[in-house]
Amino acid sequence: FILGETCSALLLFISIMTMFMSGVVAIFEYDLKKIIALSTLSQLGMMMFSISLGLYELAFFHLLTHALFKALLFLCAGILIHGVGNTQDIRSFGGLSLNFPLVTVCMNLANLSLCGVPFLAGFYSKDLIVELACQYSWGIFVLLMMFICLSLTVLYSVRLTYLSFVGPYGGGTSISVCESDYSLVGPVVILSFTSLVSGPILSWLNFPAPVLIFLPVFLKWGALFFVGVSLLVMLSLQGLTYSYKWGAVSKFSGLMWFLPWLTGQGFSMKTLKNA
Repeated sequence: FILGETCSALLLFISIMTMFMSGVVAIFEYDLKKIIALSTLSQLGMMMFSISLGLYELAFFHLLTHALFKALLFLCAGILIHGVGNTQDIRSFGGLSLNFPLVTVCMNLANLSLCGVPFLAGFYSKDLIVELACQYSWGIFVLLMMFICLSLTVLYSVRLTYLSFVGPYGGGTSISVCESDYSLVGPVVILSFTSLVSGPILSWLNFPAPVLIFLPVFLKWGALFFVGVSLLVMLSLQGLTYSYKWGAVSKFSGLMWFLPWLTGQGFSMKTLKNA
C-alpha cells in the first residue's frame, strides 16, 4: 500500500512537471509542428495526471477525445505548411484567415477543443478530470499547478491563433489553392464534425450513469479565472515576444530546459565524434 502511494505521488509529480514544462516551452516556440507536438506532450501529462489519481477510465476517455481534435490540428497544420511554401515558422504566417478561411475555422475549432471550451470534445474529458482532481486532498500546490498548466494551454493556443491567422502579415508566400483539393479538406471537415459531437457521444458510451460533482464556488470558477488571466498575460506579452529581454528565457525554453542534453544528447555527441 505504501509503495502504491509512493508510485502515485511520483507519477503525479512527473505528470504535473511535464504539463508545466511543455506549456512554458510552447509559449516561446515558433515552429508550428513543435508547438503541436508540445501540446500533445502536455495532454499526455494530463492523462498521466489522471492515472496518478486512480482515474483510469477518465484517462482513456481523454485519450479518445484528444485523438480526434489533435488529428484535426495536425491535418490543419499540414495544410498551412503546404500552403505557405513549406515553412513551419509561424512568424512568416499572419493573416492566413483571408487565404484559408475553412482551415482557419477548423483549426480554431481544434484549438478551442484543446483549451476545454464547453460543449466541444475536449471539454467533456478535461473538465471531468479537473473537477474530480479538486476532490482529492493532495494539497493546494497540486491544485494550483493544475490550474496553471490549464492556463498555459490556453495561452499558447491563443498565441498560435493570433500569430497565424489574426496578426500582421509575416512576409511568407501563401497560396489558397489547397482548399480546393478535396483530398486535403475532406478529412479536415469530417474530423471537425467529430470534434463537435464526439464528446457527449463518448461520454454516454463510457459513463452511462450520470454523476453529480459538488465543489465549492471558488473551485468551480477557478479554471475560468486562470483562463482569463492567461488571456491577459498573452496580450501583454505579445509585443515582448520578439524583444531581446526574453532572449535568455526563449533560448532556455527552446533547449527544452536542457533535458535533451541531459537524457542522452551529450553522450550521443561524444560517441559520434569518436566514431
